[in-house]
Amino acid sequence: MEAVGRVVGRGVPLDRSDVDTDQIIPSVWLKRIERTGYAPGLFSAWRADPAFVLNDARYAGATILVTGPNFGCGSSREHAVWALEEHGFRAVVAASFADIFRSNALKSGLVPVTAPATTVRALIRALERDPSIEIVVDVEARRLTVPAAGVDVPFALEDHARMRLLEGLDDVDLAMRHADAIAAYEGTRPNWLPSIRPR
Repeated sequence: MEAVGRVVGRGVPLDRSDVDTDQIIPSVWLKRIERTGYAPGLFSAWRADPAFVLNDARYAGATILVTGPNFGCGSSREHAVWALEEHGFRAVVAASFADIFRSNALKSGLVPVTAPATTVRALIRALERDPSIEIVVDVEARRLTVPAAGVDVPFALEDHARMRLLEGLDDVDLAMRHADAIAAYEGTRPNWLPSIRPR
């Protein structure tokens, strides 16, 4: 995954609570075997409504989703994160996230920013009035700043998750940091056991 130090961009106000992964990417889209091709399915049921916020040209190109609490609840599908990222989102700001969605986001490089509910509510209202507002998600400093809306708050991000984002490390990258130890261990295994090395 790509390293993420700061996400700077405009936001999309999705004023809904308890948005589940089936609403983010409906199950009909889960037939693909790749990690790409999900953007057209993002919020597809809601996008059928011309008044839905993602159909509003004023928010085209925005890279930060600002939404209600308990975002990403429901099933554990990683496809929800992939759809958001493929659409162009690099961070999601909410008062709370479902644990599995948050974990999937961090493993894929989508920054989940937990902010106070009052802050998120104020930011949603500000974005509804002015879609040009710039939002800064600083992963290194663990701060959310929106000068035009008077927002400057810290957000929780575990040290390990922060390191992964800053260095762009997914699970495979982390495992490969121990390639020598893995190879040494494999060298001690009997030949009749499965091996990751060609024999």
